Amino acid sequence: MTKKKQNILGFGYNPDLTDHYFLVTIPASRAKGAEVMISEHFESQKPEKGKEIYTSLNNENAHIKVILKRFMWDDIAEETKAEFNRRLRTYGIEPGKWKKKGQIHLERTLGKELVLLAWAIEECDPVLISTAVRNWLGLAPEERWWLYTMTNASTGHALNDRNKGWRKAIRFALTENPVSDQALLKRREEFQQSLFSGIFK
Repeated sequence: MTKKKQNILGFGYNPDLTDHYFLVTIPASRAKGAEVMISEHFESQKPEKGKEIYTSLNNENAHIKVILKRFMWDDIAEETKAEFNRRLRTYGIEPGKWKKKGQIHLERTLGKELVLLAWAIEECDPVLISTAVRNWLGLAPEERWWLYTMTNASTGHALNDRNKGWRKAIRFALTENPVSDQALLKRREEFQQSLFSGIFK
């Protein structure tokens, strides 16, 4: 019997299974003031042709979680793509890719992880972005999910909560003291061993 192909959008999002997803909106311009938005969605949207999926700073069903300067996004795009695709392949899901412009869906746990990293770098010195990425890679997925949940609960507004509380703490935690290669390898091995534990939900 032929296996039915899954309806996967972007990085692992299957709209046939859930309405909960994250969305990255990348502007066409690379000008100095260009910004990338990452939003969390709880309702499926099918915009008209040529239109973008609705996002808002205050609508809980289409809530922008973080706004990044375009150059900061460019600094994390390749590493996050590689990390997410490594895991998607492990689960037999087609890899995703970031568009040069437009909107890209993410499975909800991957979206939480991406927002966490974006929160860490939104106010940091650009020279520390590579350190933040390395420390983020050194965290197990479960740790990223927990940190996202705690941060989002108290300081989850894209603009009003910048550089406050948990958001500020996440920045300090991920932009200082890069993890060693050995620690990073250990994290990846631990994740591989947890594949059948049912954590990836």
